[in-house]
Amino acid sequence: MSQHPVLLVVAHGSRDPRHAATVHALVRRVRAARPQLRVETGFLDFNVPSVPGVLESLAADGVRDVVALPLLLTRAFHAKADIPAVLRQAPPGLRIRQADVLGPSPLLTAALERRLHEAGLGPAGKSSTGVVLASAGSSDPEAIAVIADIAREWWRTGWCAVRPAFASASLPRTEDAVRELRELGCARVAVAPYVLAPGFLPDRIVRGAAGADVVADVLGAAPEVARVLLERYDAARLPRVTALGA
Repeated sequence: MSQHPVLLVVAHGSRDPRHAATVHALVRRVRAARPQLRVETGFLDFNVPSVPGVLESLAADGVRDVVALPLLLTRAFHAKADIPAVLRQAPPGLRIRQADVLGPSPLLTAALERRLHEAGLGPAGKSSTGVVLASAGSSDPEAIAVIADIAREWWRTGWCAVRPAFASASLPRTEDAVRELRELGCARVAVAPYVLAPGFLPDRIVRGAAGADVVADVLGAAPEVARVLLERYDAARLPRVTALGA
């Protein structure tokens, strides 16, 4: 049996089949990057296998150490409450450590730029292009502040402007940010969805981006995202991380 803790990727889940397909594609990339590591996927809702079901299976296989990695970009309700509550119900023989969420990370910013380039936005004219950093949104002030910080840091890399926007819970909406960048005088406006997988809220972002010149795809299984997953896994193996469970 591997001496490495099993990596359990904890995804939110969605009724939209594109969500689970994207999560599985990302997990395949992680497995390919580190073949010796056992990587499992569990969903909080809508999809199978469920997180409790995966934990039961791991315990039955004799696994003792698990790193549970929230497939989330910000520390909001799911990371602070939902996931710890599920992990505390794990079989008593498992030692579970919860890794940090994925963002913020320079690798994720690189993945955003990758998606913009793939959508047809070349590096030329960056200084005349305004970008909407469009996230799903949250009622958690910490999560909203992180998105604003990412937008400010990204703007410093040479864009005309970068504005945060939110598909729910917070303002402005994507269409409002697109309009603001037009009024600011940016020659082009691009929308970069800061979301991991397709679904209801990402679709709302796309609808709000109707007035933009370029609309990027979700982050999905970008290689940079897979690298962040492994970085968070490696950090969670350190003794300083608080263990959950027995």
